[in-house]
Amino acid sequence: MRIQLKSLDEIRLMREAGLVVSGILDEVCAKVAPGVSTWDLDKLAAKLIDKHKVQSAFLGYYGYPAVLCTSINEVVVHGIPRKDHVLADGDVIGIDFGIFKHGFCADAARTILCGDVAPKTRELVATTKASLDLAIGQCQPGSRLGDVGAAVQNHAESHGYSVVKTFVGHGIGARMHEDPPVPNYGRASEGKRMKTGLVIAVEPMVNAGASDVEVLDDEWTAVTKDRSLSAHFEHTIAILDEGPWVLTRANARPGDPGSD
Repeated sequence: MRIQLKSLDEIRLMREAGLVVSGILDEVCAKVAPGVSTWDLDKLAAKLIDKHKVQSAFLGYYGYPAVLCTSINEVVVHGIPRKDHVLADGDVIGIDFGIFKHGFCADAARTILCGDVAPKTRELVATTKASLDLAIGQCQPGSRLGDVGAAVQNHAESHGYSVVKTFVGHGIGARMHEDPPVPNYGRASEGKRMKTGLVIAVEPMVNAGASDVEVLDDEWTAVTKDRSLSAHFEHTIAILDEGPWVLTRANARPGDPGSD
């Protein structure tokens, strides 16, 4: 598939989709608490999708059965919401969510602390989030995808963590997954050069232990092979002449990444 650069008008439409993703994630993440099931979170997200009159990017995608991916503790990505997956005090949960609006997709993920979380767990989550912010800073026209991956890898590994290599970020637009792949590892100054109009989803997945993962029998749920904790953050980012525009971050402006 050839890389599809977007016009500024198309990016503005993607920004509208991104704001819906951000708003729904705000509401879903606010409900994370001990005793809440991932099924409850998915049902809330589905109601909000209907409220905003948008289309889920996940439901039915290669047969996926929900509108959220809900990944608890050692689950890296693609955890399926279930009634018997009930959050406990001290858990962390990665919530991944995407929608289509105006024919364009926006995709984002956050890892949320549930209740009284151990300091070492908080550090993993904070480091993963910071690695995404550093990667966003590399999303400049003329920079290379290796600069993005190196920013994630160097920060995570400097804190003693490992970066998942089995799953990577991606281009995004009229399809949820477009070219180019966007690895969370690599060497600075290598890889494809980023151009104005490129829109990518950058999504660090960082493990407290080794980087190896395995997929469970449901053929979706990916867990750390050593069952160490994992964290996951994602934003949809447009490359503009003035710098990155984080389309799924509510307070971001063109050329100013903003903050969560």
